Amino acid sequence: MTDYIAEYLENIRDRQVVPSVKPGYLRPLVPEQAPEKPEPWTAVMADIERVVMSGVTHWHSPRFHAYFPTANSYPSIVADMLSGAIACIGFTWIASPACTELEVVMLDWLGQMLGLPEEFLARSGGEAGGVIQGTASEATLVALLGAKSRTIHRIKEKHPEWTDVEIMSKLVGYCNKQAHSSVERAGLLGGVKLRSLNPDNKRRLRGETLREAIKEDIYNGLIPFYVVATLGTTSTCAFDVLDEIGDVCREHDVWLHIDAAYAGSSFICPENRYLMKGVEKADSFNFNPHKWLLVNFDCSAMWLKQPRWIVDAFNVDPLYLKHDQQGSAPDYRHWQIPLGRRFRSLKLWFVLRLYGIENLQKYIRKHISLAHFFEKICQEDSRFEVVEEVLMGLVCFRLKGNNEINEALLRRINGRGKIHLVPSKIDDSYFLRFAICSRFSEEADIRESWEEIQASANDVLAEIK
Repeated sequence: MTDYIAEYLENIRDRQVVPSVKPGYLRPLVPEQAPEKPEPWTAVMADIERVVMSGVTHWHSPRFHAYFPTANSYPSIVADMLSGAIACIGFTWIASPACTELEVVMLDWLGQMLGLPEEFLARSGGEAGGVIQGTASEATLVALLGAKSRTIHRIKEKHPEWTDVEIMSKLVGYCNKQAHSSVERAGLLGGVKLRSLNPDNKRRLRGETLREAIKEDIYNGLIPFYVVATLGTTSTCAFDVLDEIGDVCREHDVWLHIDAAYAGSSFICPENRYLMKGVEKADSFNFNPHKWLLVNFDCSAMWLKQPRWIVDAFNVDPLYLKHDQQGSAPDYRHWQIPLGRRFRSLKLWFVLRLYGIENLQKYIRKHISLAHFFEKICQEDSRFEVVEEVLMGLVCFRLKGNNEINEALLRRINGRGKIHLVPSKIDDSYFLRFAICSRFSEEADIRESWEEIQASANDVLAEIK
């Protein structure tokens, strides 16, 4: 299997990026029931290509430019193998002390690499620290529940006669209209009202917009309690103006959570940290090493200044989970939604040691430079336009003209099957997103993808004529 994985990744360029299968393709390829007797390993190995690979979308192909990257590296794969072998469930310290303690230290390493303020780190000596969540969506929900817990506590001190249900019916949170759909979902799951606010002409949420919304809601008897600032939106990789938003949150004692799922990895490069100016004003911060930092899914890093509000929100303490060392080390089951958790910090430990900060910085910088290379060659073709500022490894572009022509272009590109893109739409303008996703990507791959886009454009424009 190790040989197969190496062969798969080293030769991934030879594979069609998106499979040409239809829904239901797999069922006829396997028996209707599990085998009574064990089968030989060779039979399983022989079926991988036929059953699985024939239906895989190859996210690590240099011609995959959809969504955002998902990270992958040999050190991380090997760490995952070790995690699978140890197979502990690290919900408390005693359930596997190394699982908890390595995570505490790795989140401190990572926080320092990003330039996070000391008050987010466990080594600061206070209650703060980091935790690995499964996804950024989980982190957003966890922070929302912590914010809800803190606000209910604060309001009850002023109005002891109010019930939890009364308070919850008045709670309201805020985010940029361009925030990820998981923010809206966190509001639904948390049972609170969430308002999407209009960004400025650079797609950024500004402090004044937030201030006006909060003022209006307070006037209407609501209780502002939670704000999500997005650093690197999904559609265009725009950055909310964190410094301004942070001031407004402090004025009104509102929990500020930062969702930097994709772009957060770029902060290991000091030249990108201007985009997180004001981070010290936040209560929680999250990004996904499993997107852009060579750590395989799942590994979403979250830091909390006051985890006690999360712990209070989630605390259920049955006798069978108690242990003698409680309170002297974090029991991470209180910091997350599931009880169980894998030994995920091994992936961080292996990747950070075997690459070193220097090589991880080179990797991020290379992806950003490849995006600027694509931006340059795209702008050299007068038929196309780049529609948003390129800050990270994402370029938003379109054919000049109406939405229909761009929809036809995307259908043609993905229909030809050589490269894979996804679209987005803002203010009724439909555009294509070109993300640098693969760690194997080189300039030659970007040029090849661009030639494929041009060939598709030729076909679409010829049909219109």
